[in-house]
Amino acid sequence: MILTVTLNTALDLTYRVPELVPHASHRVDEVTERPGGKGLNVARVLTALGHRCVVTGFAGGRTGAVLRELLAPLAPVDALVPVAGSTRRTIAVVDAATGDTTQLNEPGPQITADEWEAFLTAYEPLLRQADAVALCGSLPPGVPVGAYADLVRRARAAGVPVLLDTSGEPLRRGLAARPDLIKPNADELARLTGSREPLRAARDARRRGAHAVVASLGPEGLVAVTPDGTWQATPPSPVRGNPTGAGDSAVAALLSSLVENLPWPSRLTRAVALSAATVLAPVAGEFDAEAYEELLTQIRVTSTP
Repeated sequence: MILTVTLNTALDLTYRVPELVPHASHRVDEVTERPGGKGLNVARVLTALGHRCVVTGFAGGRTGAVLRELLAPLAPVDALVPVAGSTRRTIAVVDAATGDTTQLNEPGPQITADEWEAFLTAYEPLLRQADAVALCGSLPPGVPVGAYADLVRRARAAGVPVLLDTSGEPLRRGLAARPDLIKPNADELARLTGSREPLRAARDARRRGAHAVVASLGPEGLVAVTPDGTWQATPPSPVRGNPTGAGDSAVAALLSSLVENLPWPSRLTRAVALSAATVLAPVAGEFDAEAYEELLTQIRVTSTP
């Protein structure tokens, strides 16, 4: 079983408009709702790849109830912890004319000390059943900034490989707890290390505590610095579409490859192919299965000294 932790879950709303024009009213062509937040997106992709997943984190209020209703028919097991505050919404506005997406993210509910303790109580037994755990996304208000560092340490104490996918101070503190893998994008990595050169920044992040670093370069693929070597993986050509969830698909690919014990070049091939196939899908959190299978044969992975 793979466990994904999403402390700041969300109800993802995607609006498609013919053309997004500032200061104008818009007629929406299509609206979709999905249970969201990075870890829930990861779990949804993992189940599509054939892995059993359990999702945990927080859900509350009317938005949280809708999220859990939408999650129920899907394959991930719901182990979300209820809270008094209302789960946030994220709104993606897709411009059909350009394919570009504008994202609006609410902050999330205020989490009390008792609710945080309830989560920790639920986390420990879930860890004992997990083959790997992913800690994903932002922290809602009220959760300690060092929360991910605590959760990384608990996973390591349980002997469970842990992937950390967050940013800012939670990433900085979580890194010191020595996660098995971090997956920042280029901007997050630059803010963490002060370097705009991705390979140098990834090496710096690994020196700071991560066992391995896989950095997203957007349309240019991924760069990885690991104990077994350093690689860059690139798609055959840039893809256009809705990038929402592409990073989460890369995390799902890395987790699935980890539990399947694949070599690093195969892990990166899967991650880039799945990420690109997500950009090509019309709805956030989904991926184009046909494009994924085709891209698997086209990803170029090169070793870097």
